[in-house]
Amino acid sequence: MAVPPSTPSTPSPPSLRQRRRAAATQEIVDAAELHITEHGPAALSLRAVARSLGMTVQALYHYFPSRDALVTALVTKAYDDLTDAVQAAVDSAADDSSVPGLVVAAEGYRRWAIDRPELFQLLYGTPLRDYAAPDEGPTTQASRRMSAIFEREIFAGFTTDQLAAADAPELSPPLRAYLEQLPHFGQGQLPPPATALLMSAWGHLHGLVVLEVFGHTSFLGDHQAEIFRMAMRNLLEDVHRRIARRT
Repeated sequence: MAVPPSTPSTPSPPSLRQRRRAAATQEIVDAAELHITEHGPAALSLRAVARSLGMTVQALYHYFPSRDALVTALVTKAYDDLTDAVQAAVDSAADDSSVPGLVVAAEGYRRWAIDRPELFQLLYGTPLRDYAAPDEGPTTQASRRMSAIFEREIFAGFTTDQLAAADAPELSPPLRAYLEQLPHFGQGQLPPPATALLMSAWGHLHGLVVLEVFGHTSFLGDHQAEIFRMAMRNLLEDVHRRIARRT
């Protein structure tokens, strides 16, 4: 007798208790994010967050067992929000070939950082005292999502062989071996010369944003956006010239 195929079971909806816990957890994260926005990352205080919600610190510990657990949630959310902003910028300009995707992504990154300087500082400013992100945890996974976007926009259209033959500075054998064993987050394996170019490009892009967010390029006034776009175009042209030289 034939046995009818099994029907995949439908996951049970979250219970009322689970929904209430999720809502309370989100409320705590939102309150902590607001506290950082108003006072800066270094001033994050579980007691102040709990007080703003009309709850005790002991009650807050039912949702986040430690300050580090809350910080991890905040950093993960900030990375996710930043990545979503970068991807949204790329998606919105998908039909516009006049501006390269890398430039669009970089400008999305810059806008988010300028609009949310305290959260940007949480991600890239002075590390919070005594906090260490969990190894291979949610903060790492969230940051890799963003890395994959920039890698895609920089190297789109090039083959692995072309990237492997990129005209990068001479890599020492130890550095090449280290780059070869790094975990990869984009599409396909990135050869060491391309990884070196990617890190150099990222340092240039991120450095300009840091300078602007912390007020070090304010002397440029309203021209900062134009300078940034010009720098990103030049950066991309330089990377592509290095790859194409040996194709």
